[in-house]
Formats: sequence, structure tokens, C-alpha cells
Amino acid sequence: MSEVSKIKNPSDDKVSKAIGKMIRTSPIKLNDAVKSIRGKKVGDALSHLEFSKKRISNEAKKILESAIANAENNHSLDIDKLYVDEAFVGKNLVMKRFRPRARGRTGKILKPFSQLTIILREKNLEEKK
Repeated sequence: MSEVSKIKNPSDDKVSKAIGKMIRTSPIKLNDAVKSIRGKKVGDALSHLEFSKKRISNEAKKILESAIANAENNHSLDIDKLYVDEAFVGKNLVMKRFRPRARGRTGKILKPFSQLTIILREKNLEEKK
């Protein structure tokens, strides 16, 4: 089975990436917290996640900080030129639990996990004539 890469240009060396796996929330809730940072500069994205009222925004902030650290240390990119190119959420494990119900039956409880990938890209500030 082949895996499709969602990175637009993986050979570009001005790209930094961080993946958070086994995040204990549903992908829908995580996507609601993350969709507001797509396309923003990393400083704006960090401040938006810092003051967000959603519980899961702290996890998303940690992953964004990891991507920024990867860009600075591994790829030696300028932090002031970085922006969030892609931030996408995927499904992960679903824990199944059972709860006793009336008349000897059981109810199924699903506890989903998510996966978050954040890709940062350095924006070229070329002057247009």
C-alpha cells in the first residue's frame, strides 16, 4: 500500500514539519481548534492558540512549538519568515469501553484519538517591480 504525501513540495529545504500522535480527542474537535491557524505567521498562530478557550489548543500549541524548534535547529530557517503552510488532522486509534445498561445489556463507549501534522514554510519576501 502506498502512502500519499500531503506536502506540496517535499524536496524544498525551506519546510519544517512536526507530527503529534495519539492526541486524546476526536479529530473533529481538534480540527476546530487548528483550522484557525492555517496560513498565519507562526507568532500569530502561537498567540491564537495561547488564548484559545478550547482544551485541546494546548496540545496543538506544543506541536506548533516543536515544528518551530525543528525549523530553527534542524533546518536553520528564520523564524520571522515562517508561516503555517499546512495543518491537518487525521484519525488514530479508537479505544472501546463498555458501560453496563439496563436489563443486562451494555452500551459501547468510543474514545477516539487523533493525529496532528503541522508543516511550516519559509516565506520569501521578494520585491515585485
